[in-house]
Amino acid sequence: MKKTKKKNIFQKLFGLLDRKIVVPITKVVIKLSKGFKKSEKGIENWLSKSNTILFVSLFIAVVIFISLNQRIITFTSQTAEVIKDQKIEATYNKEAYVVEGLPDTVDITLMGNRSDIFIATQSTSSKVTVDLTGLKPGSHKVNIEYSQPLESINYSVNPSVATVNIYPKVSVSKTVTTDILNQDNLDRRLIVESISPELNEVVVKGTDDENATNSLKKVATVKALIDVDELSRQEEGTFTLKDVALKAYDKKGNILDVEIVPSKINVDVEISSPSKTLPIKVIPKGEIGFGKAISSINMSDSNVVVYAPKNILDTIENIPLEVNVTGLKEDHEYKLDLEKPSGVKSMSLNTVTLKFELGASTDKEINGINIDVRNLSDNYTVQGLSESDIKVDVTAVGVSSVIKNLSADDITAYIDLKNYEAGEYEVPVGVEGTDSRVQFVSKTKKVKIKIVEK
Repeated sequence: MKKTKKKNIFQKLFGLLDRKIVVPITKVVIKLSKGFKKSEKGIENWLSKSNTILFVSLFIAVVIFISLNQRIITFTSQTAEVIKDQKIEATYNKEAYVVEGLPDTVDITLMGNRSDIFIATQSTSSKVTVDLTGLKPGSHKVNIEYSQPLESINYSVNPSVATVNIYPKVSVSKTVTTDILNQDNLDRRLIVESISPELNEVVVKGTDDENATNSLKKVATVKALIDVDELSRQEEGTFTLKDVALKAYDKKGNILDVEIVPSKINVDVEISSPSKTLPIKVIPKGEIGFGKAISSINMSDSNVVVYAPKNILDTIENIPLEVNVTGLKEDHEYKLDLEKPSGVKSMSLNTVTLKFELGASTDKEINGINIDVRNLSDNYTVQGLSESDIKVDVTAVGVSSVIKNLSADDITAYIDLKNYEAGEYEVPVGVEGTDSRVQFVSKTKKVKIKIVEK
């Protein structure tokens, strides 16, 4: 009976297609054929034959029948489809309780006709739910349900059961801290001067049960992560980042799933460009050729603008540039790279050209230079063991026009006592002067000292 009924349906469908599609198309072809030239009379005669029209109609009807029949078979066949990562909607009093153990998502397997499954997967009314209404604090096994509009669809949920822990909800206040992200992407001349969140404290809600995964007792800090890539523009000024998300972390840096009120805040970010113009200090290294000394040093640039945080700038007095002059016997030009001091982000120039001019050398002795102490811990004081251990005589080597006016005020003798502790030591003496064209040599190479605790 079913096959006969199905056959009658397709016979009617064939007749309908013949009347509505095949016959009109054939009439159009015949009309077009009347416009052919006489040389095309053969084609016209062939198309005008009743057998030709019959075969064309039959062919088109068969193609359409096979296509529709295949569609019907496809959409009426039984199949199964898995919908992954469906979020769960849990119903409970979120103001009074904290729930742990509920999976974030489940997989749904749908079974039925392809057409029904297609409709079910496109439906916006389908959802996965867990009803925790009325459950008290403690451990409970609950069913995970799936609701969808078609009763003809069978389904299974994986997992279908969850063991959840319900805790009473409590709250504590936490101070908001900040972290800067992508700071290296900021223009090298700019720094983040300050960060000011609109709230210094927020309320964190959760459970105080130590056994809970996200217990409030595990919250070490609440942070607002400031991403400099979100700044509207990179220049000096104060910018407001809106709706910066807050996250709670434990002492190991893991994110805790607790409720933060408010969960987002606005943060003011002050961008500045602290800078300082510093002289370039040329430091010749090595022994110039015998009988020669530096008469002048000409630089393409004598100063450089340095960009760094203010606390770094306060510690820098110049940009040192060491030049190897070992064996130099005639005028020479150097092109050298400037080295950025530690903490400096950017400089206005990176290379400098120097021209050394030489002349005949002479020397001058300057006596009674007091010895300075450098890098000694504040817990100690130092004493020279004799008069000769607190002062030195220095020989200045250079061209006569440069050294003739030098005095003790232009020379510094020093000892470096970094990492020294209480006791008696013999330490080397260093000498430097205000004029880099002159070579300063201490006649006393080492002095004896005593370091004592204060």
